[in-house]
Amino acid sequence: MVACLRLHEGRRAKTEVRRFGTTTAELLRLHEWLSHAACTHVAMESTSVYWKPVFNLLEGSFEVVLANAYHIKAVPGRKTDVKDCEWIANHLGRDACDSSRSYGQE
Repeated sequence: MVACLRLHEGRRAKTEVRRFGTTTAELLRLHEWLSHAACTHVAMESTSVYWKPVFNLLEGSFEVVLANAYHIKAVPGRKTDVKDCEWIANHLGRDACDSSRSYGQE
């Protein structure tokens, strides 16, 4: 799994991309990375059932948006995991992420 963290530095946005496995230990490492960076919102593509373990782990700590997979497919150029995660992060940052569902912190 590939994740993109979008950080604001003044008027500019900086992105950092990291790869994680899909085991619980790796998902906990993702959670720790996002928490340490003071991330408040997470967006992910809602494809099949693959989003569920990630969502279940993050939902209590972040505002989680399940992006509509149809709109995510509009990534220009060749589709890669890195381009996908950067595309989703940029759309979330511009509040342009058309979500299937949005879940807030409770």
